[in-house]
Amino acid sequence: MNVADSDRLSRSLENLGYSRAAGAEDADVIILNTCVVRQSAEDKALGRLNSLRPLKQAKPELVINLMGCLVGVQGNQVMQKRFPWVDVFSGPSDPQPLLEFLGEAADCEQAKAWREQIDQVLDEEFGVLSPTQGPRVSENLPIVLGCSHACAYCVIPHRRGRERSRDAEKILHEATAMTERGAREVVLLGQIVDRYGLDLPRSPLLPELLAQLAQIPALKRIRFLTSHPNWMTDALLKEVARQEKVMPHIEVPIQAGDDNVLLAMRRGYTNAQYRELVGRIRELIPGVSIGTDIIVGFPGESEQAFMKTYDLLQDLKLDVAHLARYSPRPNTYSARFLEDDIPAVEKMRRFRALEDLQEQIVGELNKAFLGQNVPVLFEGKSKKRWYGRTPTNRLAFVDSQEDLLGQLRTVRVNWTGPWSLIGELVPA
Repeated sequence: MNVADSDRLSRSLENLGYSRAAGAEDADVIILNTCVVRQSAEDKALGRLNSLRPLKQAKPELVINLMGCLVGVQGNQVMQKRFPWVDVFSGPSDPQPLLEFLGEAADCEQAKAWREQIDQVLDEEFGVLSPTQGPRVSENLPIVLGCSHACAYCVIPHRRGRERSRDAEKILHEATAMTERGAREVVLLGQIVDRYGLDLPRSPLLPELLAQLAQIPALKRIRFLTSHPNWMTDALLKEVARQEKVMPHIEVPIQAGDDNVLLAMRRGYTNAQYRELVGRIRELIPGVSIGTDIIVGFPGESEQAFMKTYDLLQDLKLDVAHLARYSPRPNTYSARFLEDDIPAVEKMRRFRALEDLQEQIVGELNKAFLGQNVPVLFEGKSKKRWYGRTPTNRLAFVDSQEDLLGQLRTVRVNWTGPWSLIGELVPA
């Protein structure tokens, strides 16, 4: 979602005549978009922000914009006192403060035209690419903003506000515009993406939206994330299986394997219910890959509770596990009412144990692709190799002198590892 927000603001500035700078030292405007979902992310953002102060001192006309969840936490007044070298503060998904600041700095003759341009840019929302930005094979497309679920540890409702589904017609328009600029895949985004449309009267729900997006001729692939187990319906799973353009990859976090920890997290399901859901996903979508999120070291997580998470991951053999160590976030239930009682060293031990287990699991799963032909949508080039993704979201590399950008090609896999596949193009 932060990538989508950054793209939107960058695109807005390009539509208003700005161009990308090679680096911070060469820029007239610097935007630092921040994430604070974990303490490490907030620390990184603050470190980068402090590093920009000498640039501002050496170049007073430089405009610095602090954007995103860090502003949503503290508010403008508090942040202005802490960081007086920052010119503009804007919350998540909100390019307006910076655009208006730049408009006010324009001379009087330009002001009216600038205001009209800003209104047009803001009305375009997320999806209309600027001509200078160039084609991207895969584009992020937010469809649900904010979240109203309020898990005990999660800061998102306090940073990004209540859950708001976006209008389906705008989503379809933006997806079409993306393909006209060269995109061949869209990734639908939402904190709980499978709740799309539930807050809008007469809105299509996610299964219907997927079917409508699949009618866009130039669109080759559709993905969506992240889902919540409580809202993963059979209707949605059957639509994924039915639509050839919707990729068979489901992101559905477990967060913890112990029922007491899940209850304290306010997740709303049990270990057994999650296992049953994984079985149902695999039954309804043949060949599906499944990704999950796990937090270790949540308050009160005993060694026995952690081992239930370890056993669940070992038993289910999921394709992806995004791992995190718990850190209390301001204004969340767990920060206010639960003691952060797991030592940092122990959190890291548990993190490493799951990391090692998942590396072993994925390494074994990927061996099944050795010698197989898989379709790969190529997104770019890294050094001398082209890279892209399989339908199940595995990263694949090939050596080729062809320009493969945006092409959907068959690749024969001749090497596998835990994090990627390497192969060769199968002649068309």
